Amino acid sequence: MAIEPYRRLFRLPGVGVLLVVGVLARVPVTAIGMALTLHAVESLDLGYVMAGLVTMASTIGLAVGAPLSGRFVDRYGLRPVLAVTTAAQAVFWATAWALPFPVLVAAAAVAGLLGLPVFSVIRQCLAAMVPLEQRRTAFSLDSMFVELSYMTGPALAVFGMITFGSGPTMAVIAIGLTGSGLALLLLNPPVRSAAELAAPGAKVSRRQWLTPGLLALLGTVAAATFVLTATELAMIATMQTSGQTGWIGLAVGIWCLYSLTGGFIYGGLSRGFSPLVLVASMGLLTVPVGLVSGQWWWLLLALLPSGLLCAPALSSTVEALSGKVPAGARGEAMGLHGTALLIGGASSAPIAGAIIDAHGAGWAFAVAGLIGVVIVLVALTFWRRPQRPSAAVVSDDPTPRETLAAH
Repeated sequence: MAIEPYRRLFRLPGVGVLLVVGVLARVPVTAIGMALTLHAVESLDLGYVMAGLVTMASTIGLAVGAPLSGRFVDRYGLRPVLAVTTAAQAVFWATAWALPFPVLVAAAAVAGLLGLPVFSVIRQCLAAMVPLEQRRTAFSLDSMFVELSYMTGPALAVFGMITFGSGPTMAVIAIGLTGSGLALLLLNPPVRSAAELAAPGAKVSRRQWLTPGLLALLGTVAAATFVLTATELAMIATMQTSGQTGWIGLAVGIWCLYSLTGGFIYGGLSRGFSPLVLVASMGLLTVPVGLVSGQWWWLLLALLPSGLLCAPALSSTVEALSGKVPAGARGEAMGLHGTALLIGGASSAPIAGAIIDAHGAGWAFAVAGLIGVVIVLVALTFWRRPQRPSAAVVSDDPTPRETLAAH
């Protein structure tokens, strides 16, 4: 029965609480981009170009800070990193509404650099708390919760900014981020399993795990968010062009529901698939979507096959990463995973936008899908089956369960 793997997962000590805290903590994090954009446009009365500078500064900070935070978690533990990043978020969001634009851009970059590492920390802790044979279920459920957060956070940011303005909305975000950081501080989930903690401590060199195969995996991660971001923009543009703007919110919600359904099914499977296969399949199934015309529900029907693969594709990359990296470098690796997600999405938006403006939304679907496939094909040339346990893995994962992750 498909629900049974999830029941077994929630029977593991601490996993259920971690997942619930994770989904709640991610909501204010996912509201950040929309809140900054609307603050610049509405409250500061600037254009979208200037607003883009603020979100770009925040995104660059996040991309640089994610692996750094992960490395500090690996070296010093979770609580010191959470204490610093929680304080940084509290200060920024309590004052951001009053900052002049140049200062806001610089402060947004610093706040991104010291961003609360909720996404990578939850995944790192799940890898430590969940046995290898249940990680597919855990990461699939986590991807489903991420989907729910992205469905909730930006919408709440829009509602708050339009209804109450920048000051109250940013104050709520400050409270949400501070509360999230404090909750994780109190929970203090393990970043390594008991067996990993009992293993002899050995410094893990980056050269031992940052291999061409891992870089290929990170490229595949970027390809996934490239396709997803372009698909969303092309879907919105298609509906705007056909005069069906009023249905965009519902259409995006149904598309997200496809991802949730696919993630639920994938998490219940006894055997997973290579992330390269899933991401390439998602790209290929996106290519013909632009051929669909007419009412918006035909577009949604065409998006069903690729939509079902969204959450499975992303969760499979996390599962593969957790098996490729020794425990002593897992935090930094999860941070690099987050950076790859940001790079894929950030690079996709201007490319898809230029294609939509020049040739129409239909071509954006095709080009995005093909670019995703090409990136995976390039990654395939560097893809290697993980080597049998070497010093890099055995030093941190000497027990049978953890050693199996290397195969």
